[in-house]
Amino acid sequence: MVGLVLTGGGARSAYHIGVLRALAELLPRGRNPFPVIVGTSAGAVAAAVLASQAHRWRRAVAGLEDVWANFRASQVFLVDPLHMARAGLHWILSLTTGGLLLSPPKSMLDNSPLRQLLAARIEWPGIRLSVERGHLHGVALCATSYASGQSVTFFDGVEGIPEWARSQRVGRRTLLTLDHLMASVGIPLLFPAMRLGEEYFGDGAMRQLSPLSPAIHLGADRLLVLGVRARRAAGVATTRLPSDAPTPGQIFGFMLDTLFTDQIYADLEQLERMNELVRASPAAAPTLRMIETLMLAPSVDPREVAARHVEEMPGGLRALLRVVGAGDLAGSQLASYLMFEGGYTRELIELGYRDAMEARTALIAFMSGQRLPPMLTSPGVAQAT
Repeated sequence: MVGLVLTGGGARSAYHIGVLRALAELLPRGRNPFPVIVGTSAGAVAAAVLASQAHRWRRAVAGLEDVWANFRASQVFLVDPLHMARAGLHWILSLTTGGLLLSPPKSMLDNSPLRQLLAARIEWPGIRLSVERGHLHGVALCATSYASGQSVTFFDGVEGIPEWARSQRVGRRTLLTLDHLMASVGIPLLFPAMRLGEEYFGDGAMRQLSPLSPAIHLGADRLLVLGVRARRAAGVATTRLPSDAPTPGQIFGFMLDTLFTDQIYADLEQLERMNELVRASPAAAPTLRMIETLMLAPSVDPREVAARHVEEMPGGLRALLRVVGAGDLAGSQLASYLMFEGGYTRELIELGYRDAMEARTALIAFMSGQRLPPMLTSPGVAQAT
């Protein structure tokens, strides 16, 4: 049973759409090739769309590409000059008066346009219908509870999937809604927290120490993982002298990169160690099972792509990036996560498509159940490039 794991990554998640487009061309027509779908943060958006249209997943991929290829930042958060000026003034008054005149804003950016877009694009009853009709085994959207500090996987699926509770992570069965998705995409500080029941939730990547585990709990034994960070591109990009300290904008971009990407590589390493144990001595680990993985990640650093499209961003957003020290090439890491503009997202879609086509032999073999030879670029990370 193949599981699709869509990691978080803000605007970088356009790369996922290119890979999905290639898979729609490469794989035989028929039923949904991913009985298990798991999404976190921006990856949760594609996961919800694919799950709600699992009976026609190629059409779902085409719809995703249409949205991502024509994105505007104004469809994700309010970026007009008047709103940005009001938001800045609100922060200043709140800070200078100690919160007496105005309480602190709930977030730096207002993502109500994104909620409106998702409400119009996702057919939420379709998820349950996909499960009932056998097009989908299980789907999960991951969020983080600000109350308990736990990574919470909200899932729906066939009746035989139990809820789970592990250290700092739990799985809760529920009918998935737009509120669960808005919780998963709630990047800390940037976007507001989402209330579900008696708890507030934020971005699913924050406390997700084992990002592969939800797909395994849902029954997958082969995982196709789509990442957003180019190999050897984890640091703070800089064109300045080594003696210059990174700016707040560079540091925030570094934090987002850490938030969305580090744990997936650590979990792949851990999973590979468990696989080695099962291969070496199956009798010694009777409760463990082999989990095959294949990961695709950008062959080109998204920071380089973002640097070519900075001028496409709205003036208010460019001004904000300049204020925090992320308005030039050195700050392109933060811009690469916030640049919801068509020129940038289209280039990432094409990059994902090209990378997947170059890896088509490995992809087709993996999807058909064949065991792949080791293609390790770092311990436990299989790169199909």
